[in-house]
Amino acid sequence: MTSRIYCSLGLAVLAAVWLGPLPQLARQAFFAHMLMHMGVVAVAAPLLAIGAGGSRFDPVRRTPWLFAPILASIVELVVVWAWHAPVLHHAARHNAAMLIVEQGMFLVAGLLVWLSAFGGDASKNRSAAGVVALLMTAMHMTLLGALLALSPRPLYAHMEGFSALSALDDQHLGGALMLLIGAISYLAGGLWLTIRLLREPLFTPPEHA
Repeated sequence: MTSRIYCSLGLAVLAAVWLGPLPQLARQAFFAHMLMHMGVVAVAAPLLAIGAGGSRFDPVRRTPWLFAPILASIVELVVVWAWHAPVLHHAARHNAAMLIVEQGMFLVAGLLVWLSAFGGDASKNRSAAGVVALLMTAMHMTLLGALLALSPRPLYAHMEGFSALSALDDQHLGGALMLLIGAISYLAGGLWLTIRLLREPLFTPPEHA
């Protein structure tokens, strides 16, 4: 039942992000595009992964070699930074097909990281590697968010501005959202796994005949 609740919440977040007003608003406002990004990778993906982890729908149990936590974090780094390059970001904001590709890649990369950390047999090795992977992801999200939030000039060409904000203020708000939501999500995930590790005994007592 708990797994279903997590999965239902994750699907509800995806529906709100993709079927609500954000896709249209994201054409004009960078912060809306960032809300879509964070909603997918830092809210929906962990909910879906925690819901699927350990269940019969857990892909890590079937193919654990595809879900190496550290490698998954590197994959997400490449995906996230590539789609925030000005050319690709502009294409995703103003072309529906490119937006679908971008959002799909964000979801796959996010699920890869979170399933790698929370899926499978929940062994100490996987949990420990999951902590490292989530902290690595938090670090590169923080770095990118800080770059966007502290840049003295707009990094992206805007076809049309959001009337309530200048292009630079809009970018600064988007960067702040990445810093806030990304840091909370990935650090909370790493803390959860750390607590799980600390609760497990260091040594397994030998069985007596």
